Amino acid sequence: MKRKKFLLTMLASVPLGAFMPMIKKITRTDKGFKVSAGEGRIHGHIQLKGVNENILDVKVSGKDTEGDLAIFEQTGLSPKRGTPLHVHHFQDEIFYVLEGEYHFQVGAEKHQLKAGDSIFLPRKVPHAWSQMSDRGKMTVILQPAGKLEEFFVAMASLEKIPSHELIAQIFADHEMEVVGPPLQVD
Repeated sequence: MKRKKFLLTMLASVPLGAFMPMIKKITRTDKGFKVSAGEGRIHGHIQLKGVNENILDVKVSGKDTEGDLAIFEQTGLSPKRGTPLHVHHFQDEIFYVLEGEYHFQVGAEKHQLKAGDSIFLPRKVPHAWSQMSDRGKMTVILQPAGKLEEFFVAMASLEKIPSHELIAQIFADHEMEVVGPPLQVD
């Protein structure tokens, strides 16, 4: 009886986090899924308000991958607009342009992207982008997923165009930090 009590006491003292890799393997699904063109998984179309009015479709949710990965399709409806200069503290981002033209800033470097081009934005490096064409479309991949999906949902739920202060707060609430203005475009 003393041995059983000792083992239970020892087990209780081990942090739950030590078991997370085992739990992850147990709970992760082995079922694939399809998301058709023009559709969004879980939320349907997410119509943003604020930094731009683009439509986001979740193709692979962080909920599908236990936070390991998220993939979005962004339909650009906001010419000459984009994001403020910001930082993702915990996620790397990859953009693949499907349609249109975009300008990106990554650190101090600026890049022009068109259909077929991709760009990698490492975590902790300030970046911003602006849509240059009338319409555009990009695939956005985040690894790990982080809170970007929830950020999109929060931006879509706004009832009016938010102030710069509210945008900065919403970014901060979702593990991002606004560090400068949007890109200047002609």
